Amino acid sequence: MKIFDKTAVAQFLDEYIPQLKVQDIEVLIEIPPTEIDYTYAFPCFSLAKVEKKSPKVIAKELKKQIKLPDFLEDIEANGPYLNIKVKSQYILKEIFELNEDYGRLRLKLGIADEKKKRVVIEYPSPNTNKPLHFGHVRNMLLGKSLSNLLEYKGHTIFQVNLYNNRGIHICKSMLAYKKWGNNKKPDKKSDHFVGDYYVKYGEKLKQDKELEKEAYELLRLWEAGDKATVALWNKMNKWAIDGFNKTYDKLGISFEKEYFESDLYLKGKEIIFDALNKGTFEKVENGAIIARLKEKYNLEDKILVRSDGTSIYITQDIYLAYRKKADFNYDKSIYVVGDEQIQHFKWLFAILDMLGFKEDNYHLSYGMISLPSGKMKSREGTIVDADDIIEEVENLAFQEVENRYPNIPSAEKKKRSEIIGQAALKFYILKYNPIKGFVFNPKESISFEGETGPYIQYCYARIASIIKKSELEVSTNLNWDLLRHEKEKFLIKQLVYFPETIDLSEKTYNIHLIAQYLLTLCQLFNSFYSSCQVISEEKELERARLLLIKCVQIVIKIGLNMLGIETLEQM
Repeated sequence: MKIFDKTAVAQFLDEYIPQLKVQDIEVLIEIPPTEIDYTYAFPCFSLAKVEKKSPKVIAKELKKQIKLPDFLEDIEANGPYLNIKVKSQYILKEIFELNEDYGRLRLKLGIADEKKKRVVIEYPSPNTNKPLHFGHVRNMLLGKSLSNLLEYKGHTIFQVNLYNNRGIHICKSMLAYKKWGNNKKPDKKSDHFVGDYYVKYGEKLKQDKELEKEAYELLRLWEAGDKATVALWNKMNKWAIDGFNKTYDKLGISFEKEYFESDLYLKGKEIIFDALNKGTFEKVENGAIIARLKEKYNLEDKILVRSDGTSIYITQDIYLAYRKKADFNYDKSIYVVGDEQIQHFKWLFAILDMLGFKEDNYHLSYGMISLPSGKMKSREGTIVDADDIIEEVENLAFQEVENRYPNIPSAEKKKRSEIIGQAALKFYILKYNPIKGFVFNPKESISFEGETGPYIQYCYARIASIIKKSELEVSTNLNWDLLRHEKEKFLIKQLVYFPETIDLSEKTYNIHLIAQYLLTLCQLFNSFYSSCQVISEEKELERARLLLIKCVQIVIKIGLNMLGIETLEQM
């Protein structure tokens, strides 16, 4: 089996364009507008200076010289562009035979674009004093889908989590439980139980400002190793993490390793003091240790150890980078953290570079999500809990399933509504470029129409229904000349670009490209379906169209799997 993508076209054109390297030709090749019935377009502008001719003339001359290879159907000169059309049969055969490997066809065929890497992806790094919030949902979905994508493309992925499980914020929930918990055990999801006491601390602090001193005293006792304080800390941390694990399970998330701030926060200082002795860092008059970053990195200087000898958060992250390298010997380390921490990671990566830690680190930042006013209220009044939004969307999905299919068994309704609800939540969030903030509308996300996960699932289920209804076997043994309708051509053209979309997502970490691709594919499928009857008296035509829609279904499933979304044979 050969590949019939942009790379193959560039390799073919290389014979006729000696002025450019094949890599340069591939970069120049464009995807024509949807209404143009050609797969690729090569712009001739770059050749004009060399040839001393207009791009239009060059395109015409190339058209005359080129002898069509077997995998191309046609080449035309259209103004300054050379338009190129790949034969439908090669694309559909490729998808049907490769099936779930179509998105990684170069990997499957042993053509290595680049070295496959060992990649550590760190997320969602919550505090253990309250439940995961809505912002963590975007974090977790980005981390998990990126892991899925890179693993699909042949990289070895290690998903890790860091628990921020020490500090004054943890002691606030501990103090409230100690004062008003009466040794009560969780009577609800355990992270919410812990979070209730964090809220209670805030409420009581308004009445008694001395509580803040008591919280700091509790922190001092913890740092001193007081047995009763440490026992309470262990108990409440376990409750929080047990609750988090239920949310992780709900979203299909697990980790190769979990790190804890309590194990790390002191050890970073050893690295700092060693570097200080070597002259890498500087101790200033008040005793603080700082990194001078202005001249080399164009960043503000950064304190690494305070004047009182205590470490700060970045000190812990420095040690954790070394620890992850020792644990996984990674080629790339990705931190999935909100955009409010962009400056933090600029400092971190610069300081690691100063230390001679020359590893490949990347901060995948993302914007914040908000909700339409009045849609939901959190327990704290300011931040929406992750479990609340998941429950809200699944409830809306159940109502939708109940309205559409009132007569199916209750267990089936529940199963479908959970899968559809998860699709609604995940797709709505992942369809946006991570750098952008947006408003999440729960009711809009659950719609079977529009730019939603259920819309994509519905296209998949519709195709399953058509194939099931037809009595013909789906195969590549057919008359290819029958696939000549304009809507068929547009659909096939879109299928060609799927591996390229996956490749671009892999290189840029932009998961939203996959979601946007699926939306376009399903829109083209529905346009095709409204114009082209699949099951018909003309069995040869039916056979051809069955293969076409089966290929669409294969690609939908691959894309949804990478987004962490299940498919349904029936909606």
